[in-house]
Amino acid sequence: MSKKKKKQQKETTIENYYDLKIEQVDDLVAILKDDAAAKNKEVTTDIEEITGEKVKGASEKKKNFDPYKSEIFRKVPTWLKALFVKWWFAGCVCYFIMWGLGEYLENEFGIVRALILGVVMGAIVDLMVNPVLTFFEKYDGEYDNYIMFPFPFKKFWTFFANIIYYVCVLFVVFCIYWGIELLVQLCGASMVWSGVEPLLFGVFTVMVDMAFIGIKDLIVYLVKKRKNKKIEEASPDV
Repeated sequence: MSKKKKKQQKETTIENYYDLKIEQVDDLVAILKDDAAAKNKEVTTDIEEITGEKVKGASEKKKNFDPYKSEIFRKVPTWLKALFVKWWFAGCVCYFIMWGLGEYLENEFGIVRALILGVVMGAIVDLMVNPVLTFFEKYDGEYDNYIMFPFPFKKFWTFFANIIYYVCVLFVVFCIYWGIELLVQLCGASMVWSGVEPLLFGVFTVMVDMAFIGIKDLIVYLVKKRKNKKIEEASPDV
């Protein structure tokens, strides 16, 4: 077979393979043009209009459905995501800072360790942990009960507030370790104690952190309750 015939046969095969059904396309275009509802109606992204369910406490931005946002983490309970994120970052601080600088911090007093780790932890919480929790939010304020200073991240003072706060948190954590070490010494050498390591350090940090946050939430609740009671007493009876 000549090269010319092979070329013609190849072109015919490609043409048949990519053959467009022009008539069917024209019919589809005609149907769309005649359908006035499809022509004039805009596609909505409002969650309430799509699902028929109201989104509690959502801002205008989060009331709209985002088809490109992953739904994997949205199925995980709020408390589990919050505690895991806080635990994981606390463990990383222990691993990279305390273990990484162990040679330099070995002879330092515990307060110095708490100060160094608290500064690092506070900065990481403000710059990384809180933004991650905000990204997971289904509605505004969903993770406020897991954040000590649930204010907009553009407020620069929260950075320094978190540093001071986590210095206090880490000091309490090291007090727990001192208590455990003292208890181990009283129990004798038969009890094995491995000291500070990332997993247990993260657990202790989250426990102390959530205890302080719980106290803060309780105070805020009592203050709001008292304020509302005063408003009710001041308002005239209807």
